[in-house]
Amino acid sequence: MLQIPVRELDIEPGHVSQWRLSSTTTEAPEPSVPSEVSQRRDASFNQNKHFTAAVEARQDADPLASWVATTFELPGALDHAALTSALLYFVRRHEVLRCEFTGLTGDVSCTALPADEVTITRDDIGYLATTAELRDFIHEFFVSGIDTLRWPLIVMGAVERPDYTTMFVAYDHLVCDGMSSPIAVNDITAAYTAYAEGREPELPEAGSYVDFGHVQRHRYTSIEADDPKLGYWRDFTARNGGFFPRYPLDLGLEPGQMYETVNDTDALLTPEETAALSSRSVDAGGRLSMAVLAATGVALREAGGPDVYRGLMPVSERGKGGWRHSMGWFVNTMPIEFSVAADKDFAELVKGVDVALQDMLAGAEVPFVKAWQVLAPELANLRSWPYAVNFFSYLDFRKALGGEHLPKWNAKKHIWASRSNGICHWFHRNADGLFVNSIYADTPRAHETKARFKDLVAETLRDMAKGRMS
Repeated sequence: MLQIPVRELDIEPGHVSQWRLSSTTTEAPEPSVPSEVSQRRDASFNQNKHFTAAVEARQDADPLASWVATTFELPGALDHAALTSALLYFVRRHEVLRCEFTGLTGDVSCTALPADEVTITRDDIGYLATTAELRDFIHEFFVSGIDTLRWPLIVMGAVERPDYTTMFVAYDHLVCDGMSSPIAVNDITAAYTAYAEGREPELPEAGSYVDFGHVQRHRYTSIEADDPKLGYWRDFTARNGGFFPRYPLDLGLEPGQMYETVNDTDALLTPEETAALSSRSVDAGGRLSMAVLAATGVALREAGGPDVYRGLMPVSERGKGGWRHSMGWFVNTMPIEFSVAADKDFAELVKGVDVALQDMLAGAEVPFVKAWQVLAPELANLRSWPYAVNFFSYLDFRKALGGEHLPKWNAKKHIWASRSNGICHWFHRNADGLFVNSIYADTPRAHETKARFKDLVAETLRDMAKGRMS
C-alpha cells in the first residue's frame, strides 16, 4: 500500500458508480438531533476533539475539513450485486461506520444505527474519459461527501472497466485511523469474492470502536494534571518548554494563520536499500522504524535543527484488547525525545531511539487529548495545534491486515486536509521500498524546507543502509 494524494492516482478511464447509505426506517439522521435507535455512548477523546473542532469551525465559517481514503482494484468483469452486498456487509460489520455524532463542546456522544436498519443503493454517474477527469471527480466526491457533522461518515464508489474495477472509499477521521485502510481493503475484497462465488463471507469477529471509545472516556475523564500516569508527559513538557514540540525549521508561517495545503509523496529507498537498512537495524538491536526516526532527527539537525530530537508520534492502541480487525481511531499521540548529536554512530542512534521509545510507551496510558486538556489548558480550546509541531509517523503496510495481498489489489491510501499551520510526515514501507507522504502549509519557504529535508533524510537513510554511517 502506497500513501499518495488522490490527484496523483494512476487511474484509467471507465464507467463510474457511487453507493449511498440510508436508513431503512427513517431519513438519514440529523447530527444535531439525538437518535433513539440504539444506546447512546460517549465518544472517544479523539472523536470528541475532532467533532468539537468541526462544530466550532462551521459556526465561524472556517473551511476546516479532512478525510482518509482508500483505492484498490477488483479483477475481472464486475459483479454489481456482489459488490453492493460486499459494501453493505462492510458497513454492517463495523459499528463505528454506522454512527452519528451529537453533542456540545467537550461532551460528544454517538449512536450507531442497527446493522439491519442500514441499506445501500447504487447511483450510475456515467463514463469519465480521462485520468484528469477521474482524479478531479474522486477528489471532489470525497470533499463534498465527507462532512464530520453529517451522516453517513463514509462514501463509496467505483470505476468499472471490462477487465477490472477501481474502488474508491473515503471516511471521516472520526471512524478510522491509518491501519483502517488495509482493513477496508481486506474486508471488502474478501466479502466481494465470497458473494461472487455464491457464499457468505467468513471473517473473524471485529470488535467495536464505539465500545472502545465509551470505556476510554469513562476511564480517563477524572484524570488531573498531577496524576502519576502523566509523569512522562510532565517531564517532557518541562524539558521541552511547553506541551507541543515545535518543528525546528523555518516554514515561513505567520503566527495564528492557517494555510492551504500541499500534499506530496516521495520515494526514499528502493526495496533492496530498505531491506539492507532493516538488517542493519536488527543487527544494532533495533528495528527499521527506529532507524527511520533516527534519520529524521539527523536530517533535521543537519538542516539547522537541534541535536536533541523532540516530536510527537502516533502510538497504536490496537494491541490493547485485540482490535486487529476493527475500523476505528485506535491511536494515541505521544512525545518522544532522544539525542542526535553529530558524534553518535548508527548503533548509538538506534539504541537511543529504542530507549526513548520504551520510556514513551511506559507513559502512554492517558489519551493525548486528555493530557492536552489538563497539562496545557490555555491551549485546550484550539481547533488545531497552536503552531508548526514536529510530527513523525511510520507504518509498515506489509504487516497490516491482509498486507501480503495489498500489492495484488493495487491498494493505495490517501489523506487530505484543507488547512495546515505546519508540516506532517507519514513514513511508510511497502513491497516497493520506503516512502514519505507529507502535508504542509503552502508557502514558498515551506516548499524549500520540505524539499531540503527530503533530500537530507533520503541521503541519511542511504548512508545508514550502506554502512557509511558507522
